[in-house]
Amino acid sequence: MLRLRSSILTHLAIPSSSAYPCSSLRRLLSATAPPISPNPSSFAVEDYLVGTCGLTRPQALKASAKLSHLRSPAKPDAVLAFLAGLGLSGADAAAAVAKDPRLLCAKADKTLAPVVDGLTGLGLSRPEIARLLSLAGSEFRCRSIISKLQYLLPLFGSSENLFRVLKSGSHLLCSDLERVVKPNIAFLQECGLGACDIAKLCIPVSRVLVTNPEHVRMMVACAERLGVPRGSRMFRHALQAVAFLSKEKIAAKVEFMKNTFRWSDAEVSIALSKAPVVLRRSKEHLQRTSNFLISEVGLEPAYIARLPALITYSLEGRLRPRHYAVKFLTENGLLDHGRSYYVIFTMTEKVFVEKYICPHQEAAPHIAKYYAAACQEELPAH
Repeated sequence: MLRLRSSILTHLAIPSSSAYPCSSLRRLLSATAPPISPNPSSFAVEDYLVGTCGLTRPQALKASAKLSHLRSPAKPDAVLAFLAGLGLSGADAAAAVAKDPRLLCAKADKTLAPVVDGLTGLGLSRPEIARLLSLAGSEFRCRSIISKLQYLLPLFGSSENLFRVLKSGSHLLCSDLERVVKPNIAFLQECGLGACDIAKLCIPVSRVLVTNPEHVRMMVACAERLGVPRGSRMFRHALQAVAFLSKEKIAAKVEFMKNTFRWSDAEVSIALSKAPVVLRRSKEHLQRTSNFLISEVGLEPAYIARLPALITYSLEGRLRPRHYAVKFLTENGLLDHGRSYYVIFTMTEKVFVEKYICPHQEAAPHIAKYYAAACQEELPAH
């Protein structure tokens, strides 16, 4: 693969999409592709995938099942030449082949080059196209990817936002744009979500746009039952919290929170309307956080319900270290009593250190070291 790439790059410098007209590409491939074995019957696909493409033996074994019809390296060599010219490293090309083995069977001049030309026309750079190829899988070989990205790129605002969604799978590129994706987006916009909100919703919940439109409507209804109305600031967060959770699971988690935090029906409704994301927290996290906030810090259940953001923070990485630091400073007369724990727990790490750690290092020389260690869970609780 490295020898092939080196040979290509010595013959090739491709600054723009105009370098990929089919006639030029054919001449390029004939000039750079290694000679075909005089004995095609001796071509071993699995060995080629390992020795030339750079796949591991297990990857090659799995991929070779989809390439059993290949009898010579001619077409795979042309594809690898194309990928090298596009700027893919040997490792990236190997990953692309492992994800979509039939990529090696594509026609570089008639299938891949037109797709690259179309994506370049949409404003994607060669590094962005190379990255898209590694994420899109078999969809990169379909010219429909051009029209799909023409619609999706403005929605997500940037290729980076779209790529973040595609990292979790190429569902968005595989789905029917007209019958599924567009109706879902239109309905979410009717619910008050702008393009930016929809993009942010899709990054953690990538399947929301490709699921059955009826299911999206059920998600919206479920979010509203939590007390989060359409158009409100928390509506996107509520959709994210309930996405792909059944009514039974949501009801069970709500009942668990009521018991764990000693909340009434009204209090759990208040908490969920302000921080629906707590539905996604594990039962272990909820139990341990409840024990800490109520038993150790001494906060009232009603107080936590009104300020449920407290539940979303890391117990070991934020809540516990800050509580111990403030408790130490207060007990040693370095801070006044009656500080708001909500303010203490929700301020940024930089502000907390500047306000509560740095000013007291002379009176308490080791507090910075001990606080940093506590945040890394390197000290016992006491």
